[in-house]
Amino acid sequence: MSTVSNSSENTAEAPVLFSQDGPVGRILLNRPRALNALDLVMVDMMMAQLKSWEQDETVKVVVIEGAGEKAFCAGGDIRGLYDARQVDDEEVLDAFYRREYHLNHYIATYPKPYIALMDGITMGGGVGVSIHGRFRVVTERTLFAMPETGIGFFPDVGGGYFLPRCPGRIGMYLGLTGARIKAADCLYAGLATHGAQSTELDGIKDALASAAWDGDGFAIAEDILKNHETPFGVAPLSEVRHEVDHCFAGDSVVAIFEALQNAASAFGTETLEALSGKSPTALCVSFEQIRQGGDMSLAEVLKMEYRLSQRMVCKPDLFEGVRAVIIDKDHAPKWQHGDIGQVDPREVAEYFEMLPEDKELNL
Repeated sequence: MSTVSNSSENTAEAPVLFSQDGPVGRILLNRPRALNALDLVMVDMMMAQLKSWEQDETVKVVVIEGAGEKAFCAGGDIRGLYDARQVDDEEVLDAFYRREYHLNHYIATYPKPYIALMDGITMGGGVGVSIHGRFRVVTERTLFAMPETGIGFFPDVGGGYFLPRCPGRIGMYLGLTGARIKAADCLYAGLATHGAQSTELDGIKDALASAAWDGDGFAIAEDILKNHETPFGVAPLSEVRHEVDHCFAGDSVVAIFEALQNAASAFGTETLEALSGKSPTALCVSFEQIRQGGDMSLAEVLKMEYRLSQRMVCKPDLFEGVRAVIIDKDHAPKWQHGDIGQVDPREVAEYFEMLPEDKELNL
């Protein structure tokens, strides 16, 4: 039988619900009408509960999932950040990214098995609370993306760490284009660890709850997930891998554009069109973020991304992108720069400069 912790906060309207089912600590992101978008309240609630469960010997494993059938978590609450910027609420803009990145890092270092059931839309901030866990389960309903360049931002929540660790240049491709991929591609790219049909998820949770949990908890979780695993066939990304690796191997975004123009293929044409709608500044910053992140630890990447976030929220492209996609929905952003060739490398370098010591992210 499930027991609910923090009962004073766990009403039907609470944005995150916590419960314990025997040895299983369960997190339910509970904003289905908002596709379980992550806000600061949810970040703080999750951090507090995970810390409590870390000290609770009766909790052997943590499972996180999303309410409803559409989304695990479609990203951060961009509308809330937009509203904060409109009234120059710098405290909110600082706090959200600072505490979100702390949560991402804490999940990555969590001493107990952390299993994310990435059933449905999993994007942006939703990736941050799933991909850093040891176990990431995708289903036939999973739709994964890091679409931030389309709103004038960069693939954060550790994107500078996990994207360059995808095979070949797949991470650079996903980070710049915001391409949406499904289960087979998530597994191929190493973004997910296991695949299962959505109908198997209840069986996974039941097996976790009934397991004895004697011995290595990570090995026990692995065995249970393997017993419910479903193959998802050939990954579409594998069929264009050679083009991805060739076109995204350039030493600049301009070089990538040129390679795509010269590709003379459907992939080249479609990808060039996708990139042409993104913020030129965001593309250049994201390229450098992913390039540098390949040689950095997760903590180093998150510190770098925090610097980028605090620069981005002061620039026009992010809020023009949110206006065009979320607020007015005209999908016609007017970016700071008209094309990629107008972005000065010195401007990009400024995004990466150290913040004042008292403003840096400490992990």
